[in-house]
Amino acid sequence: MVNRFLVYACWALIVGTLAACGSAPIAVPPRTESVRSQPVDVPGTVAQSKGRWVPAAWADLPGFAEDSLFEAWNAWLKSCERPGGAFAPLCGDIRRLSIGSADEQRAWMQERLQPFRVESQQGEATGLLTAYYEPVLEASRLPTAAFTVPLYQPPAGLAQRKPWYTRQEMDTLPEAQAALRGRAIAYLADPIDALVLQIQGSGRIRITQPDGSERWVRLAYAGTNDQPYRSVGRWLLDQGLVKDASWPGIKAWLAQNPQRQQELLWSNPRMVFFREEAIVARDSSEGPRGAQGVALTPGRSIAVDPTSIPYGTPLWLASSGAQTTLQKLVLAQDTGNAITGAVRADYFVGWGAEAGELAGRLRQPLQLWVLWPKAAR
Repeated sequence: MVNRFLVYACWALIVGTLAACGSAPIAVPPRTESVRSQPVDVPGTVAQSKGRWVPAAWADLPGFAEDSLFEAWNAWLKSCERPGGAFAPLCGDIRRLSIGSADEQRAWMQERLQPFRVESQQGEATGLLTAYYEPVLEASRLPTAAFTVPLYQPPAGLAQRKPWYTRQEMDTLPEAQAALRGRAIAYLADPIDALVLQIQGSGRIRITQPDGSERWVRLAYAGTNDQPYRSVGRWLLDQGLVKDASWPGIKAWLAQNPQRQQELLWSNPRMVFFREEAIVARDSSEGPRGAQGVALTPGRSIAVDPTSIPYGTPLWLASSGAQTTLQKLVLAQDTGNAITGAVRADYFVGWGAEAGELAGRLRQPLQLWVLWPKAAR
């Protein structure tokens, strides 16, 4: 992800949602900000392009004393591989404290960082949390009777034609098909799985080679046809065809209406192209690279709008809904076209079918606090 177009964006655009793990449920603070006609001026408030950061106390962060911090610290170490200017001076301490206790890590954070509540320009502190994941799929290096859906690397001349051909034109126009000839990386069995992979922006693929051997690779985001993204779930909802626009709901509708599969796919003109990356033993437990350029950590990496929150920023995340309660330290390490605005995040939940089920259903209120170096203000 990559520059996860998060597209990858985003699973959440299509559907609804669910997320991963959390601590014991406690309610997110009430949305008192929503009744204000004008944001309250607070000394030390930092204006951002799409919102603002309002100084807060550590006691304002729900669950701060309970988070174990271990997984988050590992994600923070990854951010230190490519730190932003404000956080680079802290990376020595972050590495040193990787073997410290959670209490030592918490005390250091309180000494060196200042919490800021993230708000919209209108003073709204409650936004939206969705989730995304990395699919795990079977594929064939060559087309077969079972594996017929190609996944493409970027075609030559992609940058010279903007926008490039739509999804429908790629399936029907001889000139588009000629430009894609020889660009297929592998073939999937299900076009809906291919669409999911494109929306998530990356995936783990077990490819059967021509000699019958198998190889695990990651297909990482490498660009798009520069066409607008359209949610197939929204397309179904707008026509009154479904009430459940989750992936299980979409697949159930397709099972009853297989003759309309192509119509559904063509409703989204955007196509995502991939590059192949080897998965070696040392990084098999890591996620794809996010827009910051570091590997994502399940449950601790989020995608944000980088015009509101810089990559590599640690944040406190609080979200409570029907699916889960989350109160934890996370790192802003990715982005996506659907992730816009100040109080908006996409939560990386990992890979595989279980993570996909979580990602497909999470859509709930969100509050964020930026944890910014005191000396950098």
